[in-house]
Amino acid sequence: MAKVTIRKLDKTTARKVGDQHRVVTKRIRTDDGEVRMLKTLDAGSKSFRSDLTYAFGKNVEKARRENKRVTGSSDRAPAKH
Repeated sequence: MAKVTIRKLDKTTARKVGDQHRVVTKRIRTDDGEVRMLKTLDAGSKSFRSDLTYAFGKNVEKARRENKRVTGSSDRAPAKH
């Protein structure tokens, strides 16, 4: 089992981490022809922690934009049907 360590990050937000990220964004086409953006991280990178924080922050940002578009509020998830 992994040991969990809880502490404050050196740079607390994805915006602060973003200036030095090494996240590669690729455009891929799915089987049904839809174009998707794929972000990849280098697991052996010395900056993996900040890269992961950056990628997570970008995913949260995208989800909030989509929620705002659908529901009018960035903090509320759309209703499931």
